[in-house]
Amino acid sequence: MTHLPPAIADLIRPDTVLKSTPPPALATWLAQANRAATQARERGLPDSPQAARDGLASMTRRFCGTGPAMAWERDITAGPENTPVRLYDPVPDLPKPVCVYLHGGGHMAGSVAVYDPICRRLAAAGNCLVAAVDYRLAPEYPYPDGLTDCLGVLVHLQEALDAAGCLTNGHLSLAGDSGGGALAATLASLLRRHQSLRLDRLLLVYPSLDYTLPAYPSLQENGTGYLLETSKIRWYFDHYFQQGEDRRQASPLYMGMDGLPPTLVITAGLCPLRDEGLAYLQQLRQHGIPCQHLHLPDMIHACLNLHELVPEACERIYQTMTDFMHA
Repeated sequence: MTHLPPAIADLIRPDTVLKSTPPPALATWLAQANRAATQARERGLPDSPQAARDGLASMTRRFCGTGPAMAWERDITAGPENTPVRLYDPVPDLPKPVCVYLHGGGHMAGSVAVYDPICRRLAAAGNCLVAAVDYRLAPEYPYPDGLTDCLGVLVHLQEALDAAGCLTNGHLSLAGDSGGGALAATLASLLRRHQSLRLDRLLLVYPSLDYTLPAYPSLQENGTGYLLETSKIRWYFDHYFQQGEDRRQASPLYMGMDGLPPTLVITAGLCPLRDEGLAYLQQLRQHGIPCQHLHLPDMIHACLNLHELVPEACERIYQTMTDFMHA
């Protein structure tokens, strides 16, 4: 087992494999992606927000397909900023739970359009109405603009759903992956002070939870060669926080756990963000928050965007999310 600080290591059973070799199809693609990245650096091609957006969109389009058809879908707006929201309803004539989904992309990349197949799969697997939020992105809209968008959508979502004729049963989950997981965890903390809105479940998929980037072992051992690299995480954060904000104060990991809803945390063994997910779990347990952990030792960050390469892992994630929402 990889050496971890005792507080984190305590979360892993002695017989648990923390990380393992990626499956062959994923390993082959990673080797190709790493060669391409090396060649780009050798040619002096600079990182840019547009390149990050194009890369995530291209990868997802290549490996996620179109996702299942929905019986009903609609684009609406919600909140004070009239933030775009896409609704996916697999069975529109029956009341069902709502899952607000916040896409990943380091607060810079991703969109509802890019994550369309992922949201379709979640709605179909979970028999839930998925509301995917197209929040604003850095660097054009730095912290806290995207967070403000998502908060406004959550507070005003039910009235928007009622106006769209959606049938819901009053059960509300909030989910997100990567940077979207950071937003979801932050919002769950903020909403503890909201009198009229209650989250029933929080679901975090390989989330970013600590903007301070301390010396987690996973940031070093998984920091290169597994798609998301530690240097790129810093680059994302530097574009997100542009006014010298206190990054610790903005980090969900340091916002306190009391009053949070039951929480699912999904971690990947080869992800640089793995250990902050484990640290978050430890705090949830210490504060008596009901929580569940799914750990995938042979997966990398953003594996949901690589569905055709790792279908079994993706289906396991969707099923775990479904079971947790309906528990």
